[in-house]
Order: sequence, then structure tokens, then C-alpha cells
Amino acid sequence: MRTTFSGERLAKGFAVAAVIAVGVLLVLAIVIAIAILYVLFFNGVRDQLATIDTVEGVQAAVQQVFAGVLLVLLGLELIEMLRFYFVQHRIRIEMVLIVAMIAVGRHIVQIDLEHTAAPALLGVAALMFALAASYFLVKGTHRGAPLDERKP
Repeated sequence: MRTTFSGERLAKGFAVAAVIAVGVLLVLAIVIAIAILYVLFFNGVRDQLATIDTVEGVQAAVQQVFAGVLLVLLGLELIEMLRFYFVQHRIRIEMVLIVAMIAVGRHIVQIDLEHTAAPALLGVAALMFALAASYFLVKGTHRGAPLDERKP
């Protein structure tokens, strides 16, 4: 018969409680973010629809909506990562890379291309390329292996 050290049980219980608490916090944050996104969208349409008279104005408005949607998507991916951790007790690197690519993509959408220095743009492009290449390599390594047989 195997006895479990009480400190180990306490640590596992704490980890479960922490994951649940963070999950609930993420769900609440996403619900609030969606509500705020809708309020901002409809207020913006009502207040600024008549003032948008150029393509640049449309682009700026749409960029803000896209950034908000990507922020919500980022939260949903974090919830998925927590759910997987709760079930499997490990973190999948593919999920971390997806979250990172969404975060960088959100930043790219918000970049003011006219006023951002070329080295900064090259740095963001290199970061996104490195994340995408890493994702491709990780997915290629794990292709065909069931989740239970994949190396952590």
C-alpha cells in the first residue's frame, strides 16, 4: 500500500484550487471584456459613424475592433490551456505558442506603421516568425502521436 505524504496532498490540493481560481478569474475577465467591447463598439458606431470620411478613419476604427476581438481570443486560449493543465497536469507547448502568437498578432494590429521605426518592425516580424517556426517544429515533432504518448 502506498501512503501519500500529507504535504504532497496539500500541494496538489493547492494547485487544483489555484487553477480553478485563475480559471474563474479568466472567465469573469472575458465576460466583462466582451460586454465592454460591445458597449464601446455601439457607442463608437453611434458617435463616430458620421465623422469617418477616409479610409484611414475606417482602418483605425476596424483596428480597434480587431484588437478587442484578439484580446478576447487570447483569454479563451488561456482558459483552454488551464483546462488542459487541470485534466492532464502538464502544459502543452503548442498552446503556449498559440497564445504568444495571438498576443504578438494583437500588437501588430495596433502598430502605427507610419510612426514606428524600421528596427522595431523588424523585431516584431522576427518574433512572429520565430513563434510560427517554433509552432511548426513542435507540431511536426508531435504529428501522429496521441496526446498520452507525447513527451512533456
